[in-house]
Amino acid sequence: MKKLTLAVLIAGSFAATASAQSNVTIYGIVDAGIVRETGGAAGDVTKVTSGIGSQSRIGFRGTEDLGNGLSAIFTLESGYKIDDGAIDSSGALFNRQAFVGLSSKTLGTLTLGRQYNPLYNALSKIADPFGAGYAGSAKNLFPTGGVNTRVSNAIVYTTPKWAGFSVEGLYALGEQAGDSEAGRVFSIGFNYTSGGLNAALVYNNRNNDTVASGTTPAAEREDGKNTLLAVNYDFKVVKVFAAFERDKGLNSSPIPVANAFGYAVAPRASLEADDALVGVQVPVGSGKIIASWMNKNDKTVNNQDARQWAVGYSHDLSKRTSAYVAYAKIDNKNGAGYTVGNNNETGSGDTGFNLGIRHTF
Repeated sequence: MKKLTLAVLIAGSFAATASAQSNVTIYGIVDAGIVRETGGAAGDVTKVTSGIGSQSRIGFRGTEDLGNGLSAIFTLESGYKIDDGAIDSSGALFNRQAFVGLSSKTLGTLTLGRQYNPLYNALSKIADPFGAGYAGSAKNLFPTGGVNTRVSNAIVYTTPKWAGFSVEGLYALGEQAGDSEAGRVFSIGFNYTSGGLNAALVYNNRNNDTVASGTTPAAEREDGKNTLLAVNYDFKVVKVFAAFERDKGLNSSPIPVANAFGYAVAPRASLEADDALVGVQVPVGSGKIIASWMNKNDKTVNNQDARQWAVGYSHDLSKRTSAYVAYAKIDNKNGAGYTVGNNNETGSGDTGFNLGIRHTF
């Protein structure tokens, strides 16, 4: 009887351990394909690239029920490259996301760490039919570099949904000695979902001040500000997308590649611009046709405008695996220097072609 009791206790212990471990999920994306880029000063290039549609990644997501509708949560996510097996950001293991926090069904979610900016969430999840990936990525013309995508040292609070409405706020500390404002980022997004409609209005503010370092004095510089309205609506036979963004100030609309076209006078990042996008997803059998048109209207005296059109097709081979093809072309005006990239790369020319496969787990 004692032996039986001991066996039951041991079995129960293993069951409890298994149950405790079940709240941690390992997930990821494996995405790779062939990319062809033309039109850049460095010449045409054909390559095998990782993360064309979605950056290849592996992540760990965990939750623990604390009772009364409250849970402890965490996410650790690392990006890697399928083409050579390297980590996609040297010196940072969990470069994509790394945060911990608390989530309440009635009070919302509060998290601390490296997290997505609400500006990028709205652009990639609501505005862009390409989901910020493939040759047609909205990142080619809409400003998403650096803290406009992910922000370190960030505090993020997201409210529960009320009749389809929710609010997401981010505040990131610059953590520069002697100046609590230098380098800080503030972003707030107002979201609405109802039936086939998804909409977001986001305001993002980036402080560009610097602190004194060695013989270099501190400098107060203009903030970079972005205001984005993103909308999509699913009519079932077609899903339509639209976005408009206002960029103003230093670093509000940077050029992803310094001088990809070898101009005698390098392109100048706009300090005031309007960005617009319209696009569609059309279901076709086991896949969907994707198309978009974008316009960058540089409102400075340089008038370095750019337009991009893109088309693609994604075919579901299973619930987790898809094959894709995409093409995009940018028309730069007055020495503008925007390039056709994809989710993982900024690109090297004014045209881009992708052919690849994407698997999620």
